Amino acid sequence: MTNTEFNLMPTIIGSMPHRDPAAACRVISRYLTELPAWPQLPRRDWRELMTAQYSEGFPGIDISEERITARRPEGWDNQLIALYGDYIASEPARYAISSKFAAGFHSFLTDHPAASRGVKGQVVGPVTWGLSVKDELDTPAVYDEVLAEASAKLLCLKTIWQEALLKEISPRTVIFIDEPALSSFGSAYLPLSKEIVQALLTELLGSIKGVKGIHCCGNTDWTLLTETSVDVISFDAYNYAASLALYPEEICRFILRGGGIAWGIAPNTDKGIQEETSSSLKDRLEEAMAPFTRQGLEFRQILRHSIITPSCGMAYMSEEGTERLLELMVELTYKMRERYL
Repeated sequence: MTNTEFNLMPTIIGSMPHRDPAAACRVISRYLTELPAWPQLPRRDWRELMTAQYSEGFPGIDISEERITARRPEGWDNQLIALYGDYIASEPARYAISSKFAAGFHSFLTDHPAASRGVKGQVVGPVTWGLSVKDELDTPAVYDEVLAEASAKLLCLKTIWQEALLKEISPRTVIFIDEPALSSFGSAYLPLSKEIVQALLTELLGSIKGVKGIHCCGNTDWTLLTETSVDVISFDAYNYAASLALYPEEICRFILRGGGIAWGIAPNTDKGIQEETSSSLKDRLEEAMAPFTRQGLEFRQILRHSIITPSCGMAYMSEEGTERLLELMVELTYKMRERYL
């Protein structure tokens, strides 16, 4: 397993409320000096919503603000063959994320802090992407075996392309796979088997050379993730701390073998962040970690393998609220390190 000793470094999940990518990058540079991440800016343009942002280059894809459709026009088979060929050859150039779809990423490449301790990126997960993209019969792509496998390969190529550029900023890369749809696992909304979900995740995880993370902002069966090759599990610890605590033995084994946890302990709403202080968040974080110490895991070991994040994306906060959230995370990291590390 890749080194996950982050010692409570703060970072973000991805999205920010800014419309100006340079302004978003300046905020990141001000607060996230240890593990900066590039910002997704969906309020700047709908193309920066997570599904659209990673859809360029998929065979037959029709991308609009209203919906994203995977069509099969004449010559579609040849496009599919080309995708598989590029995947086998690990040639991601044709699947680059353009500045129209990721202005925050392209701005970050030239306007970022000196990230010697690491740099973070993100990619939408194959389950979430496949539920959002429909075929011409309005069936989610994840339920079509051909489309699901092709989408996993597309996302692999986009991840390879992204990580190569991030490595020019720092040799230590962290890539989170964003899978909010996993909160519906086991329900009628997501009637996929555990084996299929894990197979899709495993393929995408295999394309990441650095630290591999998976983010799910709701409750889920966390063994979906602990049984894969993931290095870091990222979750909403502010609202769903109890959900992870339902799996104390599995999470302890995960950490003991070198796994890390990204604790989404800072609320991603203006109201929530106004009601909290770094001290109150410290209390919440200690409470969220406590169940795992009862299983014999040392508290300092948990901290060494921990990252601090917002509970989820910050796209729908105010810019002022976002800065306050980042400030509180930095203060929280300082308090925890001063007390325990």
